[in-house]
Amino acid sequence: MNLRDRLTEYEKLMRLDKPIGILLLAWPTLWGLWLSSAGSPDPMVFWIFALGVVLMRSAGCVINDYADRNFDRHVERTKNRPLTAGRVSEKEALILAATLALLAFLMILPLGNSLLIQLSFAAAFLAASYPFTKRFFAIPQAYLGIAFGFGIPMSFAAHLDAVPPIAWWLMAANVFWAIAYDTEYAMVDRADDLKIGIKTSAITFGRFDVLAVMLCYGIALGLLAVVGWKLHLGWPFYLGLAAAAGVAGYHYTLIRGREPDRCFKAFLHNNWFGAAVFAGIAASLLPVWR
Repeated sequence: MNLRDRLTEYEKLMRLDKPIGILLLAWPTLWGLWLSSAGSPDPMVFWIFALGVVLMRSAGCVINDYADRNFDRHVERTKNRPLTAGRVSEKEALILAATLALLAFLMILPLGNSLLIQLSFAAAFLAASYPFTKRFFAIPQAYLGIAFGFGIPMSFAAHLDAVPPIAWWLMAANVFWAIAYDTEYAMVDRADDLKIGIKTSAITFGRFDVLAVMLCYGIALGLLAVVGWKLHLGWPFYLGLAAAAGVAGYHYTLIRGREPDRCFKAFLHNNWFGAAVFAGIAASLLPVWR
């Protein structure tokens, strides 16, 4: 493949950035919904969370673009974002983010769950503050993992009106998964991020970035295995973990050369890691396997 073809392919992949971001937020939420309900999530809870994922991910994207508006113009991949390019004003961006977050909050009120409402404030704070952690956290991807995984304790709160320890084990697994996939994402922009002074895990890990990514995948899978063991999940769950491990192994072949387009492809491909884990959870909770 010549340089022009590779650039064209890279541009096509970039258009998938936002949709994949929604899925990366959705998968851990679905893990939590299925495990907290023993495989039978309440339909109302399911649809509220499904729409909430879309609304909160959209709000998070707007806040991220607002926070990075003075940085994005210096990064090739982000220089044409609406706020940076001047197609949307700062005021309009903030109003849109607030509206989306408010809609997400209003959706959970009919459930009448005080613990869930309390957790929603924490979730909103995490989503709004994450973009600013790139100024001072050496590995802001860990903070992202907490923000993206907060649907897990919220799912348990919605179904059980409590957040048991297993929910935090599951969220810890999501944190390490997020460090893995978002380091792949950060490897794409490393040269630009070094110039403008943003902190990322790709910069912090340096020449050990590929090793760190694979270790994080391994820890995430290990923590998920602990969750399965504690909940007495059947062999379909571990088959799902094996499939996820295969996905992680494929990502190694993509990122080991540190080529930006292949690193970005690995990031996007993480949708299949989350899907494999969810498939294992859902299958293991079917009545036939209980």
